[in-house]
Amino acid sequence: MAALPHLITVAKFRELPEGGEFTYELHHGDVVEVARPKARHWKLQERLHELLKLRLRNFGTVTIELPYRPLAEFEFRAADVAAVSRARWDAVALDSDLFGAPELVIEVKSPSNTRKQLQELVTLCLANGGLQCWIVDPWKKSVTVFQRDGSTTTYEPGDEVPLAAFGSDSLPVDEIFAS
Repeated sequence: MAALPHLITVAKFRELPEGGEFTYELHHGDVVEVARPKARHWKLQERLHELLKLRLRNFGTVTIELPYRPLAEFEFRAADVAAVSRARWDAVALDSDLFGAPELVIEVKSPSNTRKQLQELVTLCLANGGLQCWIVDPWKKSVTVFQRDGSTTTYEPGDEVPLAAFGSDSLPVDEIFAS
């Protein structure tokens, strides 16, 4: 009989050294290396942050690289861009974490992302508190929005991404990818 895998808890994960070429996340109890992003990626993160911070100011907080625990013991991830309701944000203890997924999780697609990884992220977030999960594709200049009800819509240049779920109007795709 094969041995069971050794699962790492969030507490053990926090004891690991930081720094170097990679950052790390905890996926299903496994430590996963995540390459540090290149300029295309972090500039797009910052652009989304700027655009959404203004539009979602009545909803809550919009931030970059937000650590969160979609499942309590064996998951510790960071959202490229996230929006968290004011009530949940204010309830996070200073020496703790955001439990559950942010209401909005945005993943800026990278060459290293596989379809399976993105599907897993969307499923994990929507099953654990997320209202929407966006996959932003910098090459196609598109935003695919996944809803908790299972619906999916891809927005392209000329379209506007509705923000009604967060108490706002919309975000033009052209603004996201403007130089």
